[in-house]
Amino acid sequence: MTYVISKGCCNDGSCIAVCPVQCIRPRPGDADFNSTEQLYIDPDTCIDCGACFDACPVEAVHSDWDLPDHLAEYSEINAEYFATNPLTGVGTPSFTRRALPADRPELRVAIVGTGPAACYAAGTLSDVKGVSVTMLERLPTPFGLVRAGVAPDHANTKKMADRFGSVLARPTVTSYFNVEVGRDLSIGELLAHHHAVIWAGGAPDDRRLGVAGEHLAGVHSARTFVAWYNGHPDHAGEEFGLDGGRAVVLGNGNVALDIARTLLRAADDLSATDMAQHAVDALAGSDVCEVVVVGRRGPEHAACSQGELLALDQIEGITVLAEPDEVGAHDGDRKRTVLLRAAGRGGAEGKVIRFRFGLEPLAIEGAERVEAITFRRPDGGTERIETKLVLRAIGYRGARVDGLPFDEATATLPHESGRVVDPERGEPVDGVYCSGWIKRGPRGIIGSNRLDAEETVDSILQDLGAHRLTDPLGPAEDFEKLLRDRVENLLDKSAWGRIDLEEKRRGREISRPRQKLVTIQELLDASRATS
Repeated sequence: MTYVISKGCCNDGSCIAVCPVQCIRPRPGDADFNSTEQLYIDPDTCIDCGACFDACPVEAVHSDWDLPDHLAEYSEINAEYFATNPLTGVGTPSFTRRALPADRPELRVAIVGTGPAACYAAGTLSDVKGVSVTMLERLPTPFGLVRAGVAPDHANTKKMADRFGSVLARPTVTSYFNVEVGRDLSIGELLAHHHAVIWAGGAPDDRRLGVAGEHLAGVHSARTFVAWYNGHPDHAGEEFGLDGGRAVVLGNGNVALDIARTLLRAADDLSATDMAQHAVDALAGSDVCEVVVVGRRGPEHAACSQGELLALDQIEGITVLAEPDEVGAHDGDRKRTVLLRAAGRGGAEGKVIRFRFGLEPLAIEGAERVEAITFRRPDGGTERIETKLVLRAIGYRGARVDGLPFDEATATLPHESGRVVDPERGEPVDGVYCSGWIKRGPRGIIGSNRLDAEETVDSILQDLGAHRLTDPLGPAEDFEKLLRDRVENLLDKSAWGRIDLEEKRRGREISRPRQKLVTIQELLDASRATS
C-alpha cells in the first residue's frame, strides 16, 4: 500500500518534513519545486506510515486503498511523476534551525498583512526564541486570500485558516485588525517600535486588457468577482449582471475555472459552502447557463492545473466542451486528454463550460453595457461572441506602497532575498523587507509562500547578526498605546475570535460552515459581543 497526494495540494511541504523515507517530491531546493502543480509520493518507496496524511493541512493526502473514485487518477499521476523523475539520493533534507545571535537576544518584527505570506513569516519568526511579532491588518478579519480568494467549494483548501489561526494564537504573536499602515500610521513609525518591518500586503490590483470598451458596464475583474462572492467588505456591494445566458471569462488559469464553476454551480451546492449570502442569493437567480473560457494561446499553454481541470470535468450538471480544431492532437498531457474528451462531445443541453483557444480580444462592444467581444483568430480572421458579462481573469497586480520603491514593470517591491532595495541608491532600505506576491509577483499557490517567507526571515536574522538593524526606541507597550490612541475601532485577536464565533454560530443555524459578515459595521458589532 502507498499514500497518494491528490488535487488541492497546498505545496507548503509540511508532509516532506515528516516523511521518514523522504519519498515525497519535489523538495525545497529541487529545480521544479517552485513550478510544480503539486507534490507527489513515490509508490515504490512509501512505507505506508501515514505521517504525511497527519501533517497535510488541506487533507490532500489519501491512502491508495481509500482513494475516492473521483480522485482515482491520482495513483497514476503520482507514479508518473517518478517515471520521469526517478527518486535518487533520498537522504534527509536540511531544515534550518534558526536562532538569534548571542549578543542580540531580542528581535521585534512588524508584519503588514495577515495573509499566507504574512502568516508563514510570523510562524517562522515566532519559532525562534526571543522573537516577538506584531501583525497589522487593514480589515477586521485575517487570512487574506484564504478567506477572500479561495473558491467557496474548496473547503479543504480553506482549512489553511486553521493552520494560520494557530500562528496568530501564539503568545509571542500580537495581532491588530482594522488598522491601515499608510493611513493610521507610517512605515517609519513601525520601524521606530520594531527592529524590522515585513510588507506582505499581496497584490490588491489586477491586470488590464488594454482594449476599447473595457470600461463598459458588465466588464469586471476576476479579483472583484471573487472578492464579492467571498464576502470581502470592499466588494460586498458590487452588482453583476447575471441576466444574460452567456458569460465570457478571459483567461484560463485556476481563478478563471473557479469563476466558471461558481457561475454554474447548483444553488444547493453553493448553500453548503461559506460563500457570502448575497452571492448565494444572486447566483441562485442567475440566468447564466453557458460560460466561455477564452485563452489567447493554444491548449498547451493553458494556465490551469491538471487537478482543477480534471475536477471541473466531473461536476454533475455541468458539461465541459471544446472546439476540436483548437484542441489539437493528443500529446500525453492529462489536461489535453480532458480537452480532447470535451471536444468529442459535440454539444450538450443544460449548463456548459466551453473552452476556446487562440482568440485574442480586440474590442469589447456595447453602448452603455457590454454586448459582445470581438476576437482575432489564429488565421487572421475575427470572431464575435455575444455576452452581457465579461470577467477578466488575466492576473492580479501589486500596488505601490507609500514611502517604498516600486517596480512598475513587475508591480513588485524591488528586493534582494526579501530585503527591499532602493534602485536609485542600489542599497537596501534599512529595516524594510517583503514577502509574498508583492515580492515575487502573483504566482504560485498558498504553500509557495512558505519558502518565500523563510528566505525573508533569514535575511532579517542575518542583518540582525550583522548589526544592520536599529533597536526600537521603547518597550512594546508604547506601540500598543500609539495604536489605541490613534485608531478608533482597533481590534485585537480576541475581537477577531468573537467575529469568528459569531459567523460560525450563524452558520450552524442554517447548516453552513459559517455565514460571513460582509460589512465593516457588522464585523465591528460582532467584535464587541459580550456573549
